[in-house]
Amino acid sequence: MKPRNLPPTASVTVAGTDGRLFAPSAARNVGAIVKTLRLQAPPRGRALEIASGTGEHIIRFAAEFSEISWQPTDVDPARIKSIISWAGQSNSENLLHPILLDATQKGWARKHKPYTLIMLSNLLHLIGRTEVETLIYESSLALEKGGVLLIYGPFYRGSGFASEADEKFHQSLQAKDPEIGYKSFQDIQAFQSRCGLLTDAPVDMPANNLMLVARKPS
Repeated sequence: MKPRNLPPTASVTVAGTDGRLFAPSAARNVGAIVKTLRLQAPPRGRALEIASGTGEHIIRFAAEFSEISWQPTDVDPARIKSIISWAGQSNSENLLHPILLDATQKGWARKHKPYTLIMLSNLLHLIGRTEVETLIYESSLALEKGGVLLIYGPFYRGSGFASEADEKFHQSLQAKDPEIGYKSFQDIQAFQSRCGLLTDAPVDMPANNLMLVARKPS
């Protein structure tokens, strides 16, 4: 993943003990994401979380969906350490040891067994378009037939931003790096279709976010 110059508001974390990191946004949105997962996730199987970050999301997912084996990943060793520390507070036997993965690099899907579910939160606006397309293409390869790709985060709505705050955040991202910023969810879904995935209507989430749902044909 190409190093990016991000504004301070793009990825807020607070250091805790034993290497754990806390992300205020993770605490705010995990409940809504779990609620959507109950409707969209398969009842059992293997799940890959791309860019698990602090690890706060995936320990909740593992606790809520015990019939799914959850594989956390991240590109940052400090985040891997945080995930391990959070996992140490969990009793979930279905939570696997985290692995380093840069999902914006070509070829990673070949090294992974097919997944029933791939989950990604709050990343697409922080990477460039080519990286986004690589991530989605490789994810389409890494999904088993009938598998589900869920992408959560803020998106441009095709005719404008969902709020003035979203537009200002997008502008602050592009001021630091013109290659990043909000992506149109319609463009994302069009590319998913070109990768052979079937797209559902976006799911409205709190704070003007969306959950994009795509499935690999059975």
